[in-house]
Amino acid sequence: MDHVIGIDVGGSTTKIVGLRQGRMFSPLMVKASDPKSSIYGAFGKFMDENGLKLSDVSRVMVTGVGAAALEGDIYGIRAEKVDEFLAVGRGGLYLSGLNKAVIASMGTGTALISAEGKSARHVGGTGVGGGTLLGLSGRMLNIRDFGSLVETARGGDLSHVDLFVNDLTSGEITTLPSGTTASNLGRISDLASKSDLAMGIINLVLQTIGVVAVLAAKLENTTKIVLSGTLTDMPYTMEIFEKLEPLYGVTFILPESAEYTTSVGAALCAE
Repeated sequence: MDHVIGIDVGGSTTKIVGLRQGRMFSPLMVKASDPKSSIYGAFGKFMDENGLKLSDVSRVMVTGVGAAALEGDIYGIRAEKVDEFLAVGRGGLYLSGLNKAVIASMGTGTALISAEGKSARHVGGTGVGGGTLLGLSGRMLNIRDFGSLVETARGGDLSHVDLFVNDLTSGEITTLPSGTTASNLGRISDLASKSDLAMGIINLVLQTIGVVAVLAAKLENTTKIVLSGTLTDMPYTMEIFEKLEPLYGVTFILPESAEYTTSVGAALCAE
């Protein structure tokens, strides 16, 4: 009975990981419309794929917006609910190997968690996130899924949709490089293609999250920002965030398995 299972129950996706002797193993993701079905479905699939018996699992730690659907134990195994912000903080530090950082949890919206050691607290956030991304792309481009949006954005030119500092002044601003965004979607031209617009929408959402995360890091006296959540899986994520690093003197960290940050953090709380 040395296995702990962490489950993050989202609105449409549930993520599950195992923790054995302090090491994460076999992260997986399932989709279900009903939170309770999602919890039991993820648990059953995880047990089957890892050849585990119920007696091999000591505890199940559940977090996320759908955790309220769980009542009592899971097949006789002790199950506990974990504060989602604590799970994000613990998971972000574990995956990044840091002892202190701000964790940006990028889901439908974005939550910012200040974490140090085994403690974590919610310090703010923004309603801008994956929901914004799909809302804008659905309305402007008739594209309603991440994969299609990413594919459409390939080859997109931001100069056809965004205003940069050098578009507004010919003079030099020492604190702002000429290529710094002055206005997202501030110059959508007649020449803008569907790819340009898709790239502009992605850039708008990720830059907004990045700048808000920077402000939170400054407030918490750290230069380390760990990225987590669904949007970490987008190919443009680090490319956009890395452009903010020299501007603000911070470091964005994208750990392996970042989309499972909350579920591994939940499992860690079994300590």
